[in-house]
Amino acid sequence: MKLIVGLGNPGEQYKLTRHNVGFIFIDEYLRKNNITDIREKYKSEFVQTDYRGEKVFYQKPLTFMNLSGEAVGQAIRFFKMDPATDLFVIYDDMDMEFGKIKIRKDGRSAGHNGIKSIIQHVGEKFVRIKYGIGKAKSKEETVGHVLGKFSPEEKETIKESLEKMFNLIDDIKNDMDISKLMNKYNKK
Repeated sequence: MKLIVGLGNPGEQYKLTRHNVGFIFIDEYLRKNNITDIREKYKSEFVQTDYRGEKVFYQKPLTFMNLSGEAVGQAIRFFKMDPATDLFVIYDDMDMEFGKIKIRKDGRSAGHNGIKSIIQHVGEKFVRIKYGIGKAKSKEETVGHVLGKFSPEEKETIKESLEKMFNLIDDIKNDMDISKLMNKYNKK
């Protein structure tokens, strides 16, 4: 079993913001693969698929970013998954240049409230798929930056990143070892 989660905030006003890249990548992947049986379950938009005899779930928590762990924890507990091997979370990272992808197999939250919430509910051992959104100009502009809309250049970068993210999700579904995933996608 695998649970692939995209983090973001629900609601039209947040739809195309930097903080919602996790939602964007999950939505685009589901659209590309004609996966449409999305339901509201586990405080989230949730869909169950079968891939080569294995269950693969996709989840977008509807709890708002700071409470993402409530939704993820419910699904993990219900399906009796091991977060260390079954949970993959896609989210924004301000400490990385825009468009860069980095995978980590565990660790702390690095100040990301969605990850902090997930850690509170399932522990630190789960795979993180970080997508760089770049830094705010100053600490005071942080909220405006993460909740801000994409520039035209950033929209192009997102489009260019889709295929890479789709390949990454396919590699996860095909049970690629985490160290191989990191070697393949964590390029400088």
